[in-house]
Amino acid sequence: MPGPLQDLETEAHCGESAVTPDAGPAVDVTHVEHRYGDRRALGDVSFSVQPGEIFGLLGPNGGGKTTLFRIISTLMLPEKGTVRVFGADVVREPAPARRGMGVVFQAPALDTRLTVIENLRHQGHLYGLHGANLSARVRDALTRVGLEDRGRDIVGRLSGGLQRRAELAKALLHRPPLLILDEPSTGLDPAARREIWQHLQKLRERDGTTIMLTTHLMDEGASCDRVAILHEGRLVAIGTPDALTRAIGGDVIMITARDPAALAERIARRFGVHVEMVDQRLRLERERAHEFITDLVETFPGEIDAIAFGKPTLEDVFVHHTGKRLTE
Repeated sequence: MPGPLQDLETEAHCGESAVTPDAGPAVDVTHVEHRYGDRRALGDVSFSVQPGEIFGLLGPNGGGKTTLFRIISTLMLPEKGTVRVFGADVVREPAPARRGMGVVFQAPALDTRLTVIENLRHQGHLYGLHGANLSARVRDALTRVGLEDRGRDIVGRLSGGLQRRAELAKALLHRPPLLILDEPSTGLDPAARREIWQHLQKLRERDGTTIMLTTHLMDEGASCDRVAILHEGRLVAIGTPDALTRAIGGDVIMITARDPAALAERIARRFGVHVEMVDQRLRLERERAHEFITDLVETFPGEIDAIAFGKPTLEDVFVHHTGKRLTE
């Protein structure tokens, strides 16, 4: 069985993707499990990513996202289950699977002492690209991420956002139909984050690139076509952001009180609703919250310090399924 880190250069066929996207999934994860000693990192995880999707793996640090990312990118073998990239098994057929994907890691993978073009040329050599073909690929990759005028800049002198765009260009050099990214906005300011997302959306719209990313940021999850929420190695929810928030039903009410535990018990008993304690505040879900709040305040005068309500977010979806905030 081929090893997970087999030399890419010996597997390359002139830098061309060896997979042909068809009607099947771009990524197919089936009953994947993995442990680190006694700790379960992934437990029976299954889902598919369709061609042309922007698909997010959303969850807290330690939830299993990075382990799954490493398995999909062929850097780690799963203990159980299978992963296929455009039909190629990442364990049994790692060469075509790798040629079908471009990978952007969370940690920077650029040589900061070289120019952007020099970094890309070295990457191209790993895929068997040389001469005029390589030069054309470099120009094309820089154009696709809006760096055509920064190619001769030293990477270490670029801003964090421009360096991340250079990482994207490097991953796109062999024109893969799938781009996978591990926490692509790590260390970036809000403006740079928005810029990276604009380029990802352009890649999907212009080239039909399938994009799969891991993130712990709610706004990034909300920008995906679909998200899979991971918690303690389990897949707890999957769907479009709108569908996931609609499934909660009603509004989310947050209550601050001097004695939240006692008030939670009394609210549950009086109104027959489920009340959770989140960050020392009470959380409950209710239709027509603006009317229910009036009943709460009148029923428990002087016991509520503050109360707020709003439409559910992906944070609320996470709390709904796990009882915890994403940042815990």
